[in-house]
Amino acid sequence: MFIQLVCVGKLKEKYLVQGIAEYSKRLAPYVKFQITELPDEQAPEKMSDAELEQVKEREGERILSHIKPDAHVVALAIDGQLWSSEELAAQLDRLATYGTSHIVFVIGGSNGLSDGVLRRAQTKLSFGRMTLPHQLMRLVLTEQLYRAVKINRGEPYHK
Repeated sequence: MFIQLVCVGKLKEKYLVQGIAEYSKRLAPYVKFQITELPDEQAPEKMSDAELEQVKEREGERILSHIKPDAHVVALAIDGQLWSSEELAAQLDRLATYGTSHIVFVIGGSNGLSDGVLRRAQTKLSFGRMTLPHQLMRLVLTEQLYRAVKINRGEPYHK
């Protein structure tokens, strides 16, 4: 299985970089795992609705250019489905068995995801109604992917 994270924005905080590196290393024996980090679109703090949509569209084009046609895309979005860790594990297992071996999780920038990216996604996933920084979400998702792999293998870690 190949799991790819396509993320907008540069990771700056050392503790997040270290945490993601640790879970990426833990995932390595089980799946091919890759993080594709894309630059966020430079934009002023205050934008009109039209400017905001343009920023999301430009970021969306960059995101879509890194997704292969046969990939199953899961977009992280506040209005997405809420899954438990066990449900995430079951979805990964189902996709690997019956769907595709290439799964792409997309984490947008601070302005959210473009309509084009959301249309390309087969699934929208939410980690709750709270807004989390996209850099922190990258760490949380990486840990949850590791947890899902351990659940599917019946190995200790998940409690």
